[in-house]
Amino acid sequence: MKKRVVIKIGTSTLTSGTKRISFGKIEDIASQIEKIKDKYDVVIVSSGAIAAAKQVVEISGYNKKVDSKQAMAAIGQPKLIRIYDDIFCRFGLNVSQCLMTYRDFENETSKNNTRNTINKLLEYGYIPIVNENDTVAVEEIILGDNDKLSALVALTIEADLLIIASDIDGLFDSNPKINKNAKLIDKVYNIDEVLHFADCNKSDQGTGGMISKFQAAQICKDGGVEMWIVNGGYDNFFADALANKIVFTKFIV
Repeated sequence: MKKRVVIKIGTSTLTSGTKRISFGKIEDIASQIEKIKDKYDVVIVSSGAIAAAKQVVEISGYNKKVDSKQAMAAIGQPKLIRIYDDIFCRFGLNVSQCLMTYRDFENETSKNNTRNTINKLLEYGYIPIVNENDTVAVEEIILGDNDKLSALVALTIEADLLIIASDIDGLFDSNPKINKNAKLIDKVYNIDEVLHFADCNKSDQGTGGMISKFQAAQICKDGGVEMWIVNGGYDNFFADALANKIVFTKFIV
């Protein structure tokens, strides 16, 4: 029986540190899924709608007003899913779009509906690409970059693992972008013991940080799902992590 893995791809990973969606990075993601699809069912939680919109339009003040960000998300979401569809098709992969809000996880009926939909998509060989419905909800626009959403999805579909792509190798004892001697923490058993290592700095493109990843890790731990933080800047990053070929941080259940 295949294992089930949720892979959260943030804006900083999708843009490869630029202001535009990286087609090369999405090709890398598709290539990895093609390699592991016989052993794993994959669900993607993807940010990037606003970044996709920036490639074609600018709305005055979008970076200051949530309602303008919502408009940018509405413009960018179909463009983002089209990019995924075009590129994944080249690898023989089928994609589907699932837009959600936190209301989808508030009661058992809505959670069951979400679970059943994703299960059916996987059954028929379609990769669900999940994003927050930013046109009607603002939680992830303001803070989180889908970290919390990915954890809720992982619990709802009873995933074996959540992999969160970051712009660093994992959790360090200090900010590695500032301190070259920062040490990677490869295993976390007690989240409370490492909370003081949280780095509130945000990337230029995403809205997440280590705080939101800790929140996701706590949700996963409470639900019995292991979570990893992996550097999404590397080629083949999650396939290599699954094969233990690179260093990263595991939040052990």
